[in-house]
Amino acid sequence: METALTRLTGVRHPVVQTGMGWVAGPRLVSAAANAGALGILASATMSPDRLRGAVREVRARTDAPFGVNLRADAADAPERVQIMLDEGVRVASFALAPSAELIARLKEAGVVVIPSVGARRHAEKVTAWGADAVIVQGGEGGGHTGEVATSVLLPQVVDAVRIPVVAAGGFFDGRGLVAALAYGAAGVAMGTRFLLTSDSTVPDAVKARYLAASVRDVTVTRAVDGLPHRMLRTELVDTLERSGRIPALVHAVRRAAGFRRLSGLTWRQMVRDGLALRHGKELSWSQVLLAANTPMLLRSAMVDGRTDLGVMASGQVAGLIDDLPSCAELVERIVKEAEEVLAELEALRGVR
Repeated sequence: METALTRLTGVRHPVVQTGMGWVAGPRLVSAAANAGALGILASATMSPDRLRGAVREVRARTDAPFGVNLRADAADAPERVQIMLDEGVRVASFALAPSAELIARLKEAGVVVIPSVGARRHAEKVTAWGADAVIVQGGEGGGHTGEVATSVLLPQVVDAVRIPVVAAGGFFDGRGLVAALAYGAAGVAMGTRFLLTSDSTVPDAVKARYLAASVRDVTVTRAVDGLPHRMLRTELVDTLERSGRIPALVHAVRRAAGFRRLSGLTWRQMVRDGLALRHGKELSWSQVLLAANTPMLLRSAMVDGRTDLGVMASGQVAGLIDDLPSCAELVERIVKEAEEVLAELEALRGVR
């Protein structure tokens, strides 16, 4: 199934596995890539040395194209970009819009730049700066999210830019892929659906929590870091929503200390990253610290299996997923379903 996305990145199918912290490691990324999708390695939860090692591990597992996701506002973003260039990574994905200068640096080195955006104006901005494609996430998507549904946001962006648009937020099967293509997208990006595969290293108990969730168990809260954050409702979410500022600050400091040790960041860098998210927003200091170390909250669930102590970012589609296929089985199923739907639609033309 060839689209502008497959031609741009060299993958076989117009499907992207998104860069999820603590989830999108070498095993999942290489499995997605071998299945013909664009696997994206999540670097925000890795030290620079670990990132270099992870890139090399993916390359040892697959010959297929893959990318790396970066936080454009991170203090060590230039160092991470240099690692990508040193290691020959050819696709750069960004959770926040990168600067024009950063895009130019990557493009000069032949790297395909694909920022994620949640609004039409952001898509227009990064397009003007030279981005090669954009991932557009509607409000159904997991993690930090907006209020506009994918079905409304996607056509806005498709009409506004002249680069490939990848649809994210609410996709998990072949029907969704066809719907995205009908809107004018060049493919779909999925996080939760790839998290819930046998190739994902997320603990089985955590996967079971996702599989047991209904659509109503996926909530949007500002209690974690002051920003709209879509996740499964857990004990921690309930606690944070009930806590006053002092208990929340104590909790945040403890978590921040743990993330600082794992990431190698200094306190100054962590506060800087948190303040970058605070810009223009009314966040408490506990939320600033939580914003800087949200990866540690994710780690508690995604690595340690502590669903009571961590957060579990989740798209609304978690309530519709009930199995754990391999990446190969998942992508094959999606493509087959998409082809069947397209054939059915073509048959409708004959009926008329």
